[in-house]
Amino acid sequence: MNATMLGLRRGWIEQLNQWSDRKELFNAVAGSVVTYGLLILWIGDTPVEGTTVTAGTFMTPGFIAFAIFSTGLTALPMLIAADREEGTLLRARTLPRGIRVYLVGRATTVLLTILVNITLVLAFAIPLAGVPAPATPARWFTLGWVVVLGTLAVVPVGAVIGSLLPGPKAGAMLALPAMLLMVVSGVMLPLETMPDLVRRIAEVFPLYWQALGLRAALLPDSVLAAEVAHAWRLGQAAAVLGAWAVGGMVLAPWLLRRVRGK
Repeated sequence: MNATMLGLRRGWIEQLNQWSDRKELFNAVAGSVVTYGLLILWIGDTPVEGTTVTAGTFMTPGFIAFAIFSTGLTALPMLIAADREEGTLLRARTLPRGIRVYLVGRATTVLLTILVNITLVLAFAIPLAGVPAPATPARWFTLGWVVVLGTLAVVPVGAVIGSLLPGPKAGAMLALPAMLLMVVSGVMLPLETMPDLVRRIAEVFPLYWQALGLRAALLPDSVLAAEVAHAWRLGQAAAVLGAWAVGGMVLAPWLLRRVRGK
């Protein structure tokens, strides 16, 4: 069995173990659904200027994008830092293809967690915020590749961050930068309303492109009136997310082989 298959199997088993813990499963479900519900109530049904959707509807794909982003870049680094302290990374380094198996396993667990969160949010978003399911096969395809490529764009980077953290408790410092990036990335409000410099900074990071791709999959084309360049720019989204994924995949294994376990 090759490293990819071993990693997929490891990630699936880890996820099954998490789902078997009722308390952990309840916390995960409640965290996603309750947070989303509170945001819908807070934002309300104010129309987004120039479009046919409300602010709550516009925000929903961004909320899903931020769930992907934060799982990969805040939750995952803390898990990796904990694995380093417990010696899991040290043991992986001693095995043939151990780091690759470890990374694929962690990526699989993160992707499964994200898929559960997306399913839960959409189950509530359709009746609460009027978010339609993808209307065509092309939009379902867009939803699929954005979720997968968006996950691959942040998981390796999360692994790099986790390898550099002094310990799992230090991961709390990642929350503030993540929230600041959420504010300037057009997740809650259209990026078109932001200053030009803010837009240029946001377009460097994967969060904006994750949210843009999910809006392209879930929202009507009338939303283009509130988008930068009034276009979905899916080719550019794929290029940016792909660049982050490739860069992280090159850097993460190299760093993880060199971190010192405890």
